[in-house]
Amino acid sequence: MSVMTVVLFVAGLGLLVLGADLLVKGASRLAAALGISPLVIGLTVVAYGTSAPEMAVSVKSAFLGQADLALGNVVGSNIFNVLFILGASALISPLVVSAQIVRLDVPIMIALSVATWALCLDGGIGRLDGALLFGGAIAYTVFQIVQSRRESAAIQAEFAAEYEPREKTSTAANLGWVAVGLALLVLGSRWLVDGAVAFAQALGVSELVIGLTIVAAGTSLPEVATSIMAALRGERDIAVGNVVGSNIFNILAVLGLTGLVAPQGLAAHSGLMAFDLPVMIAVAIACVPIFASGQVIARWEGALFLFYYVAYTAYVVMAAQHHDALPMYGLVMGAFVLPLTALTLAVVAWRAWRERRG
Repeated sequence: MSVMTVVLFVAGLGLLVLGADLLVKGASRLAAALGISPLVIGLTVVAYGTSAPEMAVSVKSAFLGQADLALGNVVGSNIFNVLFILGASALISPLVVSAQIVRLDVPIMIALSVATWALCLDGGIGRLDGALLFGGAIAYTVFQIVQSRRESAAIQAEFAAEYEPREKTSTAANLGWVAVGLALLVLGSRWLVDGAVAFAQALGVSELVIGLTIVAAGTSLPEVATSIMAALRGERDIAVGNVVGSNIFNILAVLGLTGLVAPQGLAAHSGLMAFDLPVMIAVAIACVPIFASGQVIARWEGALFLFYYVAYTAYVVMAAQHHDALPMYGLVMGAFVLPLTALTLAVVAWRAWRERRG
């Protein structure tokens, strides 16, 4: 693997993060100038902007016919968002989960995760599937805007503190930030995809593995920054809402648009269907008992999420290399760790149910 490959990948990643930041900066200020509330800006403009790297990379990969990289990026990002970002954020500060996220957004995330697996049963995501998902993205955005008017004053104040512009800038300057951000996203996606393909060839692993791990973690860096900074500032609703909203957006908008523009559709690898998509569904379902346990994500639950992200990544890497330790690793995880975790989550859910009834 050449030094140029590493430089290309890292430079592309840097451009994606910078481009997303400039896009969010310009678009959020334009929205504020139009009189749009900080809450709506946070739920729409910022949510779309922080997922812009996933969008850019997946669409670019789709155009180049690299379906494994495009699909792996979305699935891997959703797993990374919940297990790593929420885990790290909860370790910093126990996270508060709003009632709406528990009642509405998490069930939507679970339903969409299952729907993604179901849509791939015929071999992948075609243009009709893409159109269906992207239409859902538009409907979900409209719903979020309508729903935001019913939020409490405390929640609205929290979003205002985070997303209200600190300084006024001209419309021309804001448009310039948006244009530069988009340009950097396009260039960064090209470099990162080229670097990722070179990584896969040099390491002798599939593009799916690279998409599920390195690319997924890299394109999720804006969400990492947003959620961890929100946790540090005590804006704990934003940290959770950012992750759940991003996962919903990744499936509806990123996967939807990618399916629409892919010349031959997005073929789903058998390994993705058998393991990674079920993991994405399981991770989404695991949010239910964790989020419902007093509507607070405790530090030990954050540590549990982080442990499972490390365990998942280790399995993906060992499977790609056909490592001798893989059978024993799978046996230990399947026979002991996963059942113990399921039992723990069941007890947590039961206690939360008892407390609500009491």
